[in-house]
Amino acid sequence: MFAWLWEDPLPVGAPAPDFTLKDDSGRDVSLKSLRGKNVVLIWYPGDDTSTCTKQLCEMRDSWASAQKKNTVVFGVNPQSAESHTRFRQKYSLPFPLLVDSGQQVGALYKTKGLFARRTVYLVGKDGTIRFAQRGKPTVPEVLAAAE
Repeated sequence: MFAWLWEDPLPVGAPAPDFTLKDDSGRDVSLKSLRGKNVVLIWYPGDDTSTCTKQLCEMRDSWASAQKKNTVVFGVNPQSAESHTRFRQKYSLPFPLLVDSGQQVGALYKTKGLFARRTVYLVGKDGTIRFAQRGKPTVPEVLAAAE
C-alpha cells in the first residue's frame, strides 16, 4: 500500500517518458518538442508552501546559469493552473508551472503519492535522464548534469 514511499526515481540513463501537459497559461508543453534542450522537471508537493517556495526560488535565482546551459525549467504538481499562476506571479518565477491533473505523468516519473513527491530530474538534449534525485538538491548539482 505504501510502497511508493520508498520507490526510487527513474534511473539515470533511462529514456525519459514523453508527456504533454498544460502549463499555468493553458499552453501545451510536450517533452518531445523540447529535444535539443536540457529540461529540468521539479516535482513539488504544493504551491506557496515553505520548502517548495524555497526550492523554486533558488532555481529562479540561478535562472541565468540555467539559460547558459541551454536548459528550460518546469515546476510540476497536480494543483490548478490558477493556483500555479498566483504562485508564479507572487515569486516572479521565470519558468512555467505544469498542471499534472491526477498525477498521471507523476506516475510515469515515480512521483505520484498523496502529494507529488519532491523529485528533480534533468532530461538531456537526447531525451535521456541525466539527473534524478528525491528531495531538494542544490541548483548547481542539477545543472552540473546539463550537456
